[in-house]
Amino acid sequence: MSDTTRRVVRSATAPGRTRSTQWAAWAFLAPVVLYLLLFYAYPLFRNVELSLRTYTVRSFVQGGAPFAGFGNYAKVFGDATFGPALWHTVVFTLVSLVFQFGFGLALALFFVRNFRLSATLRALFLVPWLLPLIVSGSTWSWMFNSDSGVVNAALNWLGIGPVNWLTSPDWALWSVIIANIWIGIPFNLVVLYSGLRAIPAAVYEAAALDGANGRQRFWKVTFPLLRPVSAITLLLGLVYTLKVFDIIWIMTKGGPGGASTTFATWSYRLGFGNLVPSFGPGAAVGNLLIVTALVFGLIYIRRQAVS
Repeated sequence: MSDTTRRVVRSATAPGRTRSTQWAAWAFLAPVVLYLLLFYAYPLFRNVELSLRTYTVRSFVQGGAPFAGFGNYAKVFGDATFGPALWHTVVFTLVSLVFQFGFGLALALFFVRNFRLSATLRALFLVPWLLPLIVSGSTWSWMFNSDSGVVNAALNWLGIGPVNWLTSPDWALWSVIIANIWIGIPFNLVVLYSGLRAIPAAVYEAAALDGANGRQRFWKVTFPLLRPVSAITLLLGLVYTLKVFDIIWIMTKGGPGGASTTFATWSYRLGFGNLVPSFGPGAAVGNLLIVTALVFGLIYIRRQAVS
């Protein structure tokens, strides 16, 4: 076969191969696209639609809810619960993030030395992360019980009077924050430990040759090189903490008197916690959480693009 004939055959078969490759790519991509449409795009669209209409139980099932525009959002902003719930959400999120990241980083620095039993201890630290949240919430509820909890028993042994952890407006929010910190530390440990392991040992050797001590190596070498991993850890922690519902609901149900109510528990209470549910306002509160997470996500993407 001549070179001219080969070129003609190759040019004739190349589009067929390209088309076949494209169809194969779409076939592999289709399940992911379908999953995103069914479990992300549609629920998001449905939640926005819920927040823009006045739904009752009947119209929720049968349809025909009247359009309310931004009336549900105005109702949420004007509600007396909005201010306290916003404050509780901010405190719950920020305090949880700071201590989860701080303890996670300290433990990651401790385990990166690879001493004997390091792997076993790391596995044990994953237990809070692996437990079902209903188990974790129930355990902390028992520990913080005013009459028979081990926390008050320990305080009594130290000569300190009992604390009404779950029933006092002054302590309820801090009780759920402590439980959430305990649950979130393993995630920070795993991600930050992986980031520390990725830092080349030669960088530390060069810093040691330059006379840098342990503190200087951390602030001049470890922390700057760990910044990208720290950023994604904090972003994922923020998104997760904003929507924490299980722990708070199991331990305090947002009480007493709304003392531990966050946007997540308020949204649930509006939509499902009353005899006459307010689907529209409940969806509006949920959308506020989504917008908050989206804003921080866009900030992270923007910073990554700039750097």
